[in-house]
Formats: sequence, structure tokens, C-alpha cells
Amino acid sequence: MAKKSYRQAINEALRQEMERDPRVILMGEDVAGGMGAPGEDDAWGGPLGVTKGLMPKFGRERVLDTPITESAFIGAAVGAAATGLRPVAELMFVDFMGVCFDQIFNQAAKFKYMFGGKAVTPLVIRTMYGAGFRAASQHSQCLYPLFTHIPGLKVALPSNAYEAKGLLIQAIRDDDPVIFFEHKAMYDEEAEVPDEPYTIPFGEANVTREGDDVTIVAFGRMVNFSNQVADKLSKEGISCTVVDPRTTSPLDAETILETVGETGRLVVVDEAHPRCSLATDIAALVTSNLWGKLKAAPQLVTAPHAPVPFSAALEDLYIPSPGKIEAAVRAALGADMARAAE
Repeated sequence: MAKKSYRQAINEALRQEMERDPRVILMGEDVAGGMGAPGEDDAWGGPLGVTKGLMPKFGRERVLDTPITESAFIGAAVGAAATGLRPVAELMFVDFMGVCFDQIFNQAAKFKYMFGGKAVTPLVIRTMYGAGFRAASQHSQCLYPLFTHIPGLKVALPSNAYEAKGLLIQAIRDDDPVIFFEHKAMYDEEAEVPDEPYTIPFGEANVTREGDDVTIVAFGRMVNFSNQVADKLSKEGISCTVVDPRTTSPLDAETILETVGETGRLVVVDEAHPRCSLATDIAALVTSNLWGKLKAAPQLVTAPHAPVPFSAALEDLYIPSPGKIEAAVRAALGADMARAAE
């Protein structure tokens, strides 16, 4: 199986779905490469080149450069989905969602319910999120908890290239609106990815490591950090289960509860702000269902409740790190580790 980058996997998913279904269109700022002439293979495909090469292949009728007016083109994408197309709209940074939030949470998310289940809205909104790219506070936030909160939206957070391709194809084929979060610091990371199309079902978590001592639930880029910690601690005889939910809505609560029920300890790693986050949501889910089985209080590893700093040194401190995750695992083990040391 060939190794492909996160960027290549997303590009391949888009290309294969556009080849399979003529109703799939792309739209967004610079997705076609700005004013590049039709037929240019080097059309840049957005700020990080994710849609490169798609406009020359499918033409400007299906790969649409939009004005810098998020409220307009997201509204157009919602309308296109309601009238039979399957648009994939790229909203460059999730931080820009504020100007088109009404179109998303008050319109796209509600159509199924407003029209008695007869309407479908097969819309995908791809967006970049996350710190670590030196892009400051207006281009680096992790706002997936906001969209998870809204009924009618599905939310996907792929943790590697393999997950990105399978989840994006699933999102494009889904009849509900999906917000698809791509961590901008992961575009060059590689994984083994099949050449053929495949889907990863929503609402089915992936257990990336299995252990008996602590369950780590992590999202997006934090899954990779958690795997690193689990591998390191395994050399000390500490075994961790790592759960990647893949989607936050729908959420695979069953797998989370099952694994925490087996270990009795929980660490949640969430790059979003700590208040009203996925970390607090998972902690509440576990404590309300497994109170009698918990051996220690849940540990939460999150970013601070502050804007993402532009200073490189401060940004590095801001992001949840493998070191912070390891400290949380050791804190969850607490008294048991002290007894083992004796």
C-alpha cells in the first residue's frame, strides 16, 4: 500500500468522488488556483495546495473560485445541496465561520427537520483548524465543539491520511451536512492509503492502541501525540488504550464507555479550549455512566482558555503536547504508580 500525505489523501478523495458522481462540485476561495488559465496543471489549489490539479481535470463548471465572501458562497453551497448537487465547500479557516454561521446552523442543519424528513442536504464544508502553524489567533482555533453542539450537523476530525480519505468520501456520500475539519499542521504527514476509494463509517471510533491501565480519548492531531505517549509508556510496563472517535457527531459513546470501563481511568486530550469542550463532554459522559468503576478522577489535557498566541514560544506552550499527556496519564495512575515503585 502506497504512503500518501494527508494533503494527497484528501485530494485523491475529492478527485475520485468527482469522477464517480457528476453532482459533486467544489467551491471556495482559490480552490481552482485563482486566475490560472484552464488546463494549467500547476494551479495551486488553495493556500496549502489541497485541491491542486482538480480544476484542469474537471473544469470551472465544477471547481468554482468564489469571492472572499464566506456568507455568500456558503449560502450558495447550502442552496446547491438542497436542489440536487453535492457541493464540497472549502471555508479556508474555521475561524471565518462566524460570518456564515446562520447559513450553517439555522438553515443547512435544520432543513431535514423543517420539511418533515423529506429534504436532504448533502453538503460538505471542509475547513482548516488548529495551532502550531504560526498563524495567530484568527487562523488557529479549534472550533469543532461549536458544531458538535448543533443537532443536524455531522462533524469529522481525521487523525491521519488514511482516516482523511475514508472519512471524506463518507462525508461526500452522506445526505446530511458534514463539517470536515483538517488540521493544518498535518498536511505533510504520511500514512498508508489505498489507491481505491473506501469509506469509514461515521460514529465508529478507532482503537489505535490497546492497554489495561488507562484509556486516552483524543481528537484529530492529538491522536498521534497520544499514540506516541502510549508507545513510550509501554516500555515502562504502563499500557494505554487510545481511542480516536473520528467523528464527534455522531459520537461512538459505546466504545469510549467500554474501554474506560475496562481500565477504570480516563485521560481526554482535546486541543480546543477547556470550557464547553469535547474534553468536558467526554468526562461528563464517563463519570455519569461509570462512576462506580472509576479508579481515579478523569484527567483533561486541553489548550488554555485563551486566544492562540502568535509568539512561537508561547504557541508551543499553548498546544497540548506529548509531555502534558504523559503527565496526565501518570496523574491518573497516581497512587498505583507509587505503590508499584515501592
